[in-house]
Amino acid sequence: MSNEINLQEFKINEKDTGSSSYQIASLTKRIIYLTAHLATNKHDNSSRRGLLKLVARRRKLLDYTKREDLAQYQSLIQRLGLRR
Repeated sequence: MSNEINLQEFKINEKDTGSSSYQIASLTKRIIYLTAHLATNKHDNSSRRGLLKLVARRRKLLDYTKREDLAQYQSLIQRLGLRR
């Protein structure tokens, strides 16, 4: 996964913050940041719990996207470099 995720390319229009593709990209960016944080701060259990909650939320959004629009789901997986 790339640390440099450009959230602008996942927007449908200029003011878009609610589409599932934008939310998934935003969550992925936060997950990457927290993963790096936990690599150096191994005992930060509150951040670890937050990370697990973010991963679960992203998983639910990915399942929704896969159910509604398979082509968009496959595009997201490829662009974000997610294993699935």
